[in-house]
Amino acid sequence: MKFMKLGSRPDTFYTNEAVRSVSSEVTSDLIVQVKGSRYLLHKFPLLSKCLRLQRICSESPETLQHQIVQLPDFPGGTEAFELCAKFCYGITITFSAYNIVAARCAAEYLQMTEDVEKGNLVYKLEVFFNSCILHGWRDSIVTLHTTKAFPLWSEDLRITSRCIEAIASKASTHPFKVSLSHSHSRRVRDDVSCNGVEGQRQRPAAKGWWAEDIAELGIDLYWRTMIAIKSDGKIPSNLIGEALQIYASRCLPNISRRIKANIEPAGSNSDSDSASEVTSKSRLLLESIVSLLPSEKGAVSCSFLLKLLKAANILNVSSSSKMELARRVALQVEEARVGDLLIPSLSSSSNTLYDVDIVLIILEQFMLQGQSPPTSPPRSKLGTERRRRSRSAENIDFKLQESRRSSSASHSSKLKVAKIVDGYLRQIAKDINLPLSKFIAVAETIPDFSRLDHDELYRAIDIYLKAHPDLNKSERKKLCRVLDCKKLSVEACMHAAQNEKLPLRVVVQVLFFEQARAATTGGKGTDLPSNIKALLASHNIDPSKPPRALSTTTSIPGHDQWSTVSGLRSPKSRISTLRMKLAEDDDLDENDMNPDGMGRPSKFKGFCALPTGPKKMFSRLLSTNRNATEKS
Repeated sequence: MKFMKLGSRPDTFYTNEAVRSVSSEVTSDLIVQVKGSRYLLHKFPLLSKCLRLQRICSESPETLQHQIVQLPDFPGGTEAFELCAKFCYGITITFSAYNIVAARCAAEYLQMTEDVEKGNLVYKLEVFFNSCILHGWRDSIVTLHTTKAFPLWSEDLRITSRCIEAIASKASTHPFKVSLSHSHSRRVRDDVSCNGVEGQRQRPAAKGWWAEDIAELGIDLYWRTMIAIKSDGKIPSNLIGEALQIYASRCLPNISRRIKANIEPAGSNSDSDSASEVTSKSRLLLESIVSLLPSEKGAVSCSFLLKLLKAANILNVSSSSKMELARRVALQVEEARVGDLLIPSLSSSSNTLYDVDIVLIILEQFMLQGQSPPTSPPRSKLGTERRRRSRSAENIDFKLQESRRSSSASHSSKLKVAKIVDGYLRQIAKDINLPLSKFIAVAETIPDFSRLDHDELYRAIDIYLKAHPDLNKSERKKLCRVLDCKKLSVEACMHAAQNEKLPLRVVVQVLFFEQARAATTGGKGTDLPSNIKALLASHNIDPSKPPRALSTTTSIPGHDQWSTVSGLRSPKSRISTLRMKLAEDDDLDENDMNPDGMGRPSKFKGFCALPTGPKKMFSRLLSTNRNATEKS
């Protein structure tokens, strides 16, 4: 730290009965009152350097012994006044970054300028400030930090703005070219002593070396400093993001715990007011950090953005800040973890554990991004244009190739997000207060092609069904519409075929598609799990024998004719009963229209379009049950 000493006389100030005096052979003739403290001083040394005291004494009447001067609004209090008084007496005083702001404001208040005497205190402090304080890294930060005690004076004297400009210019400078006087400089010196100066010069310096130091500032000064650093344009956006993350980790630790303590009933009105003040300050701090986030994608991690979003939810910040955070999260949501998306819900209108609405906004914003560019250039109308390849055409092809790369990257990110969403669904499905509509809305935000398999989605649905046993048949069917049984693995099919909570049509689909899979793989029914084999064997069906392919000349028994609804012959049989049941379900599904009037396609028609082998298998299964019932 830089310091400056003025004066040569020893300190002769002393305290006597709560009055500060100075030892002198001359009787004191001036009483100065500063914020409750009294000073017995002499007119000559003070009035010769303080224009303000001259004017006050000339305007007030003199008493027989002492003239009284009151300074109730003196900046810096008694300590700053005593520094100025000692300067007038020639007593040795020391200035540093810790007291220069108070001394400068006090000297300005007393008008200790060059108009009164050459080499006065204001001039000396300005020289020290410009030549030493602003040239030192740590000195500039400490000085800026002390300006918060004198905000108006510091602004008028341009102390704050000059410190911010000095810090911003040094942040983009190599640390070896900056006068460091902090822990970072000590680490640098230690490295030099161990490795030598030449070896240290060859090592790259830490690019974000300045972030830890400016994190000590209050949010108002920090915000202005970061704005100046960003405006300089020399610091990369990722370093700006790292600096913001360091500051947030210092200023917003355990935010949920603190706010939870504030929500609890307070013991008194003062406790409630203090809790409200803490919340208000934290809210302002968070909104300021959000406003400083770099606009470039990837400047900050998705995990950090989601932590800010959680804090924003707890602090109930402005909706604009929440939407801005949600938009930024959507840009890189493929980097998120499931735990990061579990944002607590503190809304009084909802009893859910997590804020699903904000996640829906994130996913919707994600899906709106990265619209697929054209994958092929427009065809030329003239054949000569096809044969002639100009340089501009080559450039167009290059741009199209780049577009395809960005399109494939977007597709891969959708595959990643689909896995994240399914994991998120598994977590929120445990919430007994989660409405069915929100679960389905989250599941449907991801397009079908993004899910290579539906195993995780099936697990989420199974968890939701167990956590919500009161769902009626229509609700369970609505829930299972998001599931594609063709994308279930063998293990998932085995579980689904025995899941009593699933609707009947889902179990039917699972059995159909599992047998169709066995048929398409060459009838290798022996590869099926033992539980599925046992289920088929219980109905006298040999899974090792593939279903026979049907020819156009082969006569098909009546119970196997299940390709259309008109093929039903025996309404008393179990198969016809099941077919009518499925048809009734389809009628209900068609009546269950979306608000926009668009209905869902009939799944029964999808069943009818299945290969003959699976239909024949299921017909045998039902006919076997029918024969067993008739014999009994």
